[in-house]
Amino acid sequence: MFDKVLIANRGEIAVRIIRACRDLGVISVAVYSEADKEALHAQIADEAICIGRAPASESYLNMQNIIAAATAAGAQAIHPGFGFLSENAEFARLAQENGLVFIGPRPETILLMGDKAEAKRQAIAAGVPVASGTDGAVADLDEARREAARIGYPVMLKAAAGGGGKGIRVAYAESELKAAYDSAAAEAEANFGDGRLYLERFVENPRHIEVQVLGDAYGNVVHL
Repeated sequence: MFDKVLIANRGEIAVRIIRACRDLGVISVAVYSEADKEALHAQIADEAICIGRAPASESYLNMQNIIAAATAAGAQAIHPGFGFLSENAEFARLAQENGLVFIGPRPETILLMGDKAEAKRQAIAAGVPVASGTDGAVADLDEARREAARIGYPVMLKAAAGGGGKGIRVAYAESELKAAYDSAAAEAEANFGDGRLYLERFVENPRHIEVQVLGDAYGNVVHL
C-alpha cells in the first residue's frame, strides 16, 4: 500500500479519490490551478500544491508541473482520475521514469487502446464479438465508399484516435457519406490531431452494457 498519493485531477473526481485515500489511511496530495485555490478538492486533501494558471493547458494538463509536484511532495504514486491525462501514454511513461507508480494502465496499453482501430483488431484476435466494419482506418473517401457498400448502410464513421463521442458521424445512405466523412475527419483532427477514420455498421436503438476490468500488479483481476 502507498503512503502518499498525488491526485492529478480536480473537482468531484479528485474528491472521491481523496476520500478513498482517507479510508485506506493514505496521505492525499491535491493539485490545483490558481483559479481552484478554494476548490473543495484542494481544501480537503492532506496536502495541496498549485501547479499553474487557470487554463488547463498550464495546470491540469501540464505534465512536467504535475510530476514536479509529486516529486516535491514525496508521493509514491499518481492517480490520474479520468479525463485530463488519464489516457495519456506519455504522462504514464514520465511518471514511471521519475520513480512514480501510475495508477492505471501501462503506457503501451494506453497506446494500444487509444487507437480504436487497433483496439478493435485486438478484440477480434481475442475472440470478442464486434460490429462488422473495416479492418483499421480507411485511406480516403473512396475506400470509405467501397467499405460502406460492403458493410451495408447505415454506417458509422468513427475517429481512430477518438474518445468521448468526438469524431463520430452516421451515414444512412451513400448520398450522406461524403458530408459525414468530411465532418467526422475534421472533428477528429481538431480534437485529437489525427483525422483517420474507420467504419462500422450502425446499430440502431442499442443497449449499452459496459464491463469494467480492473487488475493489479500481482495478477489479481476483477470485472464489474
